[in-house]
Amino acid sequence: MLLLTAIVPEVHAQDPQFTQFYANPLYLNPAFAGSARCPRFILNYRNQWPAIPGNFVTYSASYDQHFDGISGGLGVLVTNDVAGEGTLVSTNVSGIYSYHLEVNRNFSIKAGFQATYAQRTLDWSKLTFGDQIDSRFGFVYQTAEQQPGQSVSYVDFSAGLLAYSDKFYFGFAAHHLTQPDQSFLVPTSKLPMKITAHTGAVIPLGRKTRFNDPAKISPNILFQQQQDFRQINIGMYFQKNPFIAGLWYRNKDAFIALIGLQQGVFKFGYSYDITISRLTNATAGAHEISFAMQLECKPKKKRYRTINCPSF
Repeated sequence: MLLLTAIVPEVHAQDPQFTQFYANPLYLNPAFAGSARCPRFILNYRNQWPAIPGNFVTYSASYDQHFDGISGGLGVLVTNDVAGEGTLVSTNVSGIYSYHLEVNRNFSIKAGFQATYAQRTLDWSKLTFGDQIDSRFGFVYQTAEQQPGQSVSYVDFSAGLLAYSDKFYFGFAAHHLTQPDQSFLVPTSKLPMKITAHTGAVIPLGRKTRFNDPAKISPNILFQQQQDFRQINIGMYFQKNPFIAGLWYRNKDAFIALIGLQQGVFKFGYSYDITISRLTNATAGAHEISFAMQLECKPKKKRYRTINCPSF
């Protein structure tokens, strides 16, 4: 990988992707900061292709809350992505502000802005090169490849928009607006802008009463594009408290199944990506776990509409 970087004048990276995109709302779209109004803590874990050596493991943690005094929400998001069994590690720390505008009694808009400090580290000792190979004894020689700096850091900016009513929601986000350079070598390795669009609806299957909260279905579409990579998720959630289930189809390469449980202030979700492309079961798919704690807060001084959308 490093040798190719030295030859090609410019290369591009790609962001980690979470299957449970609504279970990691600040990562999906910075406009979600404060969307639940009360304090919210979220943890996410993803293990992609565990059967392949050098798989990708991604961690995420976030906190957000709405504040009336600033007419919007504040959020903090930390992500850590480990590739190649620790060969390449990326860590991002983001601060987010989202402005809330209540257009009328039935419709609200949120606009989010995100600033990120990012650092990438490279463990040179875990890399191997062609000039280290002996035809009889394998990797026995020292490489003549030039060792680059083992860490690089940069500042990044993103923005997003969220529009929603009680039954419908739509969001748009643009990450890496400045396309920062994250190369370890002299040739540039720009981080391409990532465009995200997501939309869905919440459809109750019955009438809500004082003693009964009816089951709901929520059809959803997610579109993302980053450089030449394009992803489309089409699927649906089914919710009957305290349980939730979901099924999606993604890009002709995977089906995604999800189960979740919401009990009190806690939410737990598990999803599995079932690979249907030529990689089939050689990758062992991808496992993802989400955990959220949605706290109660003081009675609101004025009306605030929280977004009615899935949380897994």
